[in-house]
Amino acid sequence: MIQTSAQNAYKQNQFGTATPEELTLMLYEGAIVFIRRAKQAIQDNNSNQAHNLITRVQDIISELIITLDRKYPIAEQMLLLYDYMNSRLIEANIKKDSTVLEEVEGFFQEFRETWKQAMLLARAQK
Repeated sequence: MIQTSAQNAYKQNQFGTATPEELTLMLYEGAIVFIRRAKQAIQDNNSNQAHNLITRVQDIISELIITLDRKYPIAEQMLLLYDYMNSRLIEANIKKDSTVLEEVEGFFQEFRETWKQAMLLARAQK
């Protein structure tokens, strides 16, 4: 119980002090974690848990869409990708299809790695 409380306090502090760039990275990483857990829940025939985890990923996508800075042309492309991923998550949730989840996980892994590189480049330029 004490360890869980300490972990929660650490996470709360981490979110509270993170830059917007770090928060985006955390969203990508969280989505990957929830997708992996959802795939395991599907494998374990736990439909309710899979549903809950997939909807958490959809919530992350919604947050990513809300935070898109539309003044950059790439934002529209990201919006299209996020919409596609969200529709695939709906399909995965209805069918409880791990293959579809793997596809979406691949997108998130690519986004995470690209975002990490962009953060490194931005820091190097400062």
